[in-house]
Amino acid sequence: MKAKDVMTADVISVAPDTPVGEVAKLLVDHGISGAPVIEAGKLLGIVSEGDLVHRAELGTESHRRRWFEVLVSDPARLAKEYVHAHGRTARDVMTREVATINPETSLEEIANILEAKQIKRLPVVEKASVVGIVSRANLVRALAASPPSAAQAPANDDAIQRQLRAALQAEEWSRTAYVSPIVTDGVVHLWGRVDTDAQRRAMELAAEAVPGVKRVENHLRVTPHRPYAG
Repeated sequence: MKAKDVMTADVISVAPDTPVGEVAKLLVDHGISGAPVIEAGKLLGIVSEGDLVHRAELGTESHRRRWFEVLVSDPARLAKEYVHAHGRTARDVMTREVATINPETSLEEIANILEAKQIKRLPVVEKASVVGIVSRANLVRALAASPPSAAQAPANDDAIQRQLRAALQAEEWSRTAYVSPIVTDGVVHLWGRVDTDAQRRAMELAAEAVPGVKRVENHLRVTPHRPYAG
């Protein structure tokens, strides 16, 4: 699936001169956490809840009272914080450096961008115009609407074991594990040692994903690795 398949096409946006109070009300009324700032069809920035947290009206603006903090502070950054706290329009408080995607961007790439940049939404831009927006909620909805995986024909035990070993070797998280999978009549028995509970569960999920597996018996022991300190 791609961005065009899951994006919200009816984008709720604001103009750069929209008062901050109106922006806040718009976010609340529509139950959204951010809105693109658009002028003449061009994306200028985005206003999110995070941009409205430190406000003079709320008494939440940043204050630096300790003298040594004042000495090492960057005046340009302090001025920017002041504008964020006292600015009157969307233009004053918006985040200007906005990551964007196009309609053909894959969901995997979208998820990676959201995680890497620690953001909640990505404007979808085509020919310099915003045509939609993809949020974390859109990805969750896509997951909820996804049909269950089609059943696959059972494989023999040797094939299951070979495929499972190949799958585990391809995963970085499995490289510190000492696991011996044994397959009998389609049932995978996982024996050995792993470092964490998460690694133990990941092994189980990887085994369940192999076609032909009927059940997984997880006998793995969790014993954190302790480097030898000679």
